[in-house]
Amino acid sequence: MSFRSIVRDVRDGIGSLSRRGFEVRLSGHNRGKSQGSVNDLSDNNHSALVIQNSRWANLPPELLFDVIKRLEESESSWPARKHVVACAAVCRSWRSMCKEIVRTPESCGKITFPVSLKQPGSRDGTIQCFIKRDKSNLTYHLYLCLSPAALLVENGKFLLSAKRTRRTTCTEYVISMDPDNISRSSSTYIGKLRSNFLGTKFIIYDTQPPHFNTNTQPPPGRSSRRFHSKKVSPKVPSGSYNIAHITYELNVLGTRGPRRMHCIMQSIPASSLDPGGSVPGQPELLLPSSSSLEDSFRSISFSKSLDRSTEFSSSRFSEIIGAATSSDVPESEKSKMPLVLKNKAPRWHEQLQCWCLNFRGRVTIASVKNFQLIAAQPPPVLPPPTAAPGGSGSQPEHDKVILQFGKVGKDMFTMDYRYPLSAFQAFAICLSSFDTKLACE
Repeated sequence: MSFRSIVRDVRDGIGSLSRRGFEVRLSGHNRGKSQGSVNDLSDNNHSALVIQNSRWANLPPELLFDVIKRLEESESSWPARKHVVACAAVCRSWRSMCKEIVRTPESCGKITFPVSLKQPGSRDGTIQCFIKRDKSNLTYHLYLCLSPAALLVENGKFLLSAKRTRRTTCTEYVISMDPDNISRSSSTYIGKLRSNFLGTKFIIYDTQPPHFNTNTQPPPGRSSRRFHSKKVSPKVPSGSYNIAHITYELNVLGTRGPRRMHCIMQSIPASSLDPGGSVPGQPELLLPSSSSLEDSFRSISFSKSLDRSTEFSSSRFSEIIGAATSSDVPESEKSKMPLVLKNKAPRWHEQLQCWCLNFRGRVTIASVKNFQLIAAQPPPVLPPPTAAPGGSGSQPEHDKVILQFGKVGKDMFTMDYRYPLSAFQAFAICLSSFDTKLACE
């Protein structure tokens, strides 16, 4: 029996149990609430008992490890990788084994489970994605590239979506894991991006509190409207936490050249780019139970929904950027500072008479929206690495392009990101480039 046949057999068995349980609960509800509760309890216990005692759940650990290991190695890309996700949803033992075998995007460069969208990207290379814009309904959809020619045929694995809403004093982008239901009342809502009136400063909000720099958590006394919505499931994390700031420098007269931007990543320490550095507090859950995607992003429970007041003070941005990029900051304080990213300065091409950046073939149309982000902090002073004979030393982390974004069609844009940014953070930063900035061009 092939691995795909095993997965299909298991999935069909679980599906029949779910359908049978639904039918019993429905009939119980028609006979009365009290009788329905008894049926629900007995049916759930029966389903759990059948799954735990099935031939698949009781496979020897060595055999189960070998099956999932081979499947994970053979189904290395989407859409075939959906079989790995199906294995994690079989039962507790299969889920634990998948957690042991399937690595995070940081170490393997693959996006497998929903929680991967909030985990750092690959250390060894970029994760290539593209964004499709729909001007008619102000939506943006992020896809994972499945092949080198994915952009030509628009072939991609859906990851995230966003919807733009223009308010009186700001612009807001709601980010969701559902391609169609994009709202804060949805169970798939995971964060948002909000701008100031001019579109020169942005704040990224997450439904999870940052594990680094915990003083950025919102103060009590200000509740979001999402907390009071009757449509929100109590299982969904309802916080709204400030995790990053994005600022574009004013360029009213157009004398400074292309856009200049800085990103202050409140949830990522500057030390994450140092040798041996890491991003703290990453979610450990791989895949939710068979019904709720949102649980894969939940690490703790919240009793309130708190929304930080929009702080777009210019002095506040300048103070953080100045301290983060200064070389006079003591080493003991640098570990407490957030990572600051800046756009890589383009060079002026005399023959083409335009500003140019090397996107390595991933961007084909000139646009003011195009950018590359690198670390703004100076790298730590370390002894020069010894290169292998006949080879060249690897590029330092501080010099690598962490995020690049550019135009390839009328409504098509590429987004390539790497460690320490996650897909969610990279997508939110790219959304800020879509906003009109009359004072920055």
